[in-house]
Amino acid sequence: MNTTAVTPLTTADAEALVSAARVAAESAGATVSITVLDAGGHLLAFRRDDRAVLISGETSTRKAYTALQLNAPTADLVDLVKPDGPFHSLTTALDRPLLFIAGGVPVHDRTGRPIGALGVGGGAPEQDHAFATAALTALAAR
Repeated sequence: MNTTAVTPLTTADAEALVSAARVAAESAGATVSITVLDAGGHLLAFRRDDRAVLISGETSTRKAYTALQLNAPTADLVDLVKPDGPFHSLTTALDRPLLFIAGGVPVHDRTGRPIGALGVGGGAPEQDHAFATAALTALAAR
């Protein structure tokens, strides 16, 4: 039996993720919302740019939740839920706030275990994914 403790995602980590995603979005001229969830799906950090569309707050949270629940970037899931995809019914099968649009990424500890998720909403999906992955890179470099 493996009894290795999983390092939790800290508030400082969550703030670093938000900061790095914000910097990436600002450098691209995008206004976004950023959500960080812990391993249990609980909110650790949230930020919405003043001019970001209101729905971006909801989309960033749903992207983070989806990435956490499926332990995969939402960008990798988009084709799987299309009408001809193997998981096409997943979008309506569960009473959960899943969203299959790029911009959500799981956060793993140094051993590869999932410890939370980050979601970015408000830019184009490819931009949101890029901002989220830039934030993961910045966190790993700390």
